[in-house]
Amino acid sequence: MDEKQLTRESFLAYLKELQQERSDRPILKTMEILSGKWRIQLLYVLSQHDRCRFGELRRAVAGITPTMLTSSLRELEKQGIIHKERYNEVPPRVEYSLTPAGEDLLPIFYEIARWSQRHLPEDEDFPM
Repeated sequence: MDEKQLTRESFLAYLKELQQERSDRPILKTMEILSGKWRIQLLYVLSQHDRCRFGELRRAVAGITPTMLTSSLRELEKQGIIHKERYNEVPPRVEYSLTPAGEDLLPIFYEIARWSQRHLPEDEDFPM
C-alpha cells in the first residue's frame, strides 16, 4: 500500500479482513516484540550501524541498565530480530547486528522519522 492509498478506512478494512481470517496474530506478536521502553530504541541504534558492541549500545541508549540491556538483547535475539556474534578472543568480544528480519524494520523507522519531522517540534531538552 503506498502512502497516498493509506487511509484510516483502508487500514481498518485491512485489519478487519485479517481478523476474519484469524490471521491478525502476527500483527499482535509483532507489537509485543517491539513493545517496551528499550527494544525500539535498541533497534533504532542498530539500524544506524552495521554492528555494535554492548558498551556502544549502552552509551547510545540513555538510562538503560546493563541488566535491562542484556535482557532486551536476548529477547530480540530470541525473536530473530538481531544477531549476536561472539568472537573467541581475550578479552571476549561480542557484536550485535540486525538480521534480515530486523533490516525489514528499516522502512518503519523511515516512516517514523518522516512523521516526527512533520509533527514534532525540535526539543533541545529531550534526553538522547
